[in-house]
Amino acid sequence: MDKSSDITELAKALNKAQSEMSGAAKSASNPFFKSKYADLNSVVDAVRIPFFENGLSYSQFPIMEDDKVGVETILMHTSGQYMQSKLLLPMVKKDPQAAGSAITYARRYALQAIAGIPAEDDDGNASVNSAVKSNKPGELEQSWITAIKNGANKLDDIEDAKFKSRIEFLLKQG
Repeated sequence: MDKSSDITELAKALNKAQSEMSGAAKSASNPFFKSKYADLNSVVDAVRIPFFENGLSYSQFPIMEDDKVGVETILMHTSGQYMQSKLLLPMVKKDPQAAGSAITYARRYALQAIAGIPAEDDDGNASVNSAVKSNKPGELEQSWITAIKNGANKLDDIEDAKFKSRIEFLLKQG
C-alpha cells in the first residue's frame, strides 16, 4: 500500500462515509455454486453517494505483472490525500476473456476492501469455516490450485500466510 504523507482528512472522510454505507447487495447469481454474490455494480452503488457526499473518489487501473493481472485502486480525498493498493490475481488461462474476468473480480474485491464494506449479510468466518469443513475451494482458491497444478505459478508466490496455508491444505486434499 502507498499513501500520501498525511491522510488525516481522508481518514475523517472515510470514517464518515463508512458510517453512511450499507453492505453491497448480493443481487447477482452464480449458477455454478448456486449462490448469490455482490457484483461490481452493487459495490459501486454502495459507495457512490457516501463517497461523493464526503469528498471521496476512487479510480482503478488494470495492471499486469508477470503472469498476474489485476488492478491498482486509488482512494482520493478532495484535500489531495490518497491511499492506493494493488491486487494481483494469477492467470490460469492466458486470453483476453480470462484477463477481463480477473480484472472485474479484482476491481470488486479491491473496492470493497479499500472502502471497508462487506457484502450484504456476509459472514466471512462462516464461509471460510464451511469451506474448510467441506474441503471445497472457493473461486480464487481454485484458480491458484489449477495454476499450481499446471506449473504456471508457484505456491511460494502467495504472500498472504493464511491464504497460502489454505491452498496447501486444499492441494493435499486432492
